[in-house]
Amino acid sequence: MKLNHHNHGGLTIAGLFVLLFPLLFPCLFKPLGHASPSTFSEWNAPKPKHLRLLKSALQRETQSDLWMPLANQGWKPCVESTTASALGEESQGYIQVFLDGGLNQQRMGICDAVAVAKILNATLVIPHLEVNPVWKDSSSFMDIFDVDHFINALKDDISIVKELPNEFSWSTREYYGSAIRATRIKTAPVHASANWYRENVLPILQSYGIAAIAPFSHRLAFDNMPKDIQRLRCKVNFQALVFVPHIKSLGDALVNRLQYPRGSEIVDNKYLREATDAKAKQGVGKFVILHLRFDKDMAAHSACDFGGGKAEKLALAKYRQVYGGEARISTLRKLFPLMEDKKSLASAVERAHIKGKASMLAAVDYYVSLHSDIFISASPGNMHNAMVGHRTYQNLKTIRPNMALLGQLFLNKSMSWSDFHQQVLDGHKNRQGQLRLRKPQQSIYTYPAPDCMCDS
Repeated sequence: MKLNHHNHGGLTIAGLFVLLFPLLFPCLFKPLGHASPSTFSEWNAPKPKHLRLLKSALQRETQSDLWMPLANQGWKPCVESTTASALGEESQGYIQVFLDGGLNQQRMGICDAVAVAKILNATLVIPHLEVNPVWKDSSSFMDIFDVDHFINALKDDISIVKELPNEFSWSTREYYGSAIRATRIKTAPVHASANWYRENVLPILQSYGIAAIAPFSHRLAFDNMPKDIQRLRCKVNFQALVFVPHIKSLGDALVNRLQYPRGSEIVDNKYLREATDAKAKQGVGKFVILHLRFDKDMAAHSACDFGGGKAEKLALAKYRQVYGGEARISTLRKLFPLMEDKKSLASAVERAHIKGKASMLAAVDYYVSLHSDIFISASPGNMHNAMVGHRTYQNLKTIRPNMALLGQLFLNKSMSWSDFHQQVLDGHKNRQGQLRLRKPQQSIYTYPAPDCMCDS
């Protein structure tokens, strides 16, 4: 979801939380159906919560520096190796990895795979992206990422091949799924050390010329790693992994239409065309990306007691109507009349390449989110973590909702709008992208400093 609103910064942040509260704290509301505590049972569209605050928000206009970009925080990207390349040495063999999870989890796995190949002085085979059992998207690495750019960007760091040579053509996902194989490593611990790979994977490489690691998600530690390995992981994440042209083109179009909301028009209900003259007069607008993180895989794997039966099946089939669907969104539109999503910004023809492709849709979301003026995530997750890290690396504003504060504010039913507004602003002054250094065991992909950033 994208919110384009560049006139009243203070109203934007405080008003947004008025509408988001049922999403951020669903447990504070009564069950919406008879199958408590399920929020997916059959129910009538709810009325907007906190109407008094909502009405006050609609009547007030406030100014703030919300849209101001972050000031220089004294850090700059540092991902180049501090030592000479060792590619002159003979490769120990081929490394294959099979990555499960969603796109952002797979993205981190790709970065780790490059690091493991470097640790072992091995040749990396372009990673295999498993089909997620919920999303059922069979898109490959090459369908999403620019593979030639990926190989070229890392040519001085490791050797990468698109596919195995004929002598190893037998090493496939199907081969490893049919029996126990000597070349498969399935016991890699979560957050394994570099030494673990040297002791357990390198001997297999040297004996067979190939090693396949599955599962591989979160299988490389973040602590006690050589500086060059840490920097290489960030180089992959922030430089080598770029999306294929058609994803970038659609992403650029969406960004453009968010920046110039009145400069687009639908032509024959098929194509969206920018009115360049209007753009030149209007100037570039600001926009917020809001990531709600309530997807059908969360519903499928949550700990809620859904109760079963026909009501649950119907509700899960209509999971996008959670918390009132358009009834809730219509209230939100009163505060944000320029609210958009992919369907409102791009025609069906433009979206044809990504229709039904969850990973490609996630790639477009990632691209547009990275180019937003402000990114807000309602709940931590892989998308949140990846975006926080990437925007930290580029010194971009990212607002982290203060859940504890918001919970207290919304429980106070007598609070006036002016008090609510001020407390929201005060409570988020230091939650707008200020750089935080990585602590032990934290992910380098969420907190790239100080491993991948230097004092400027």
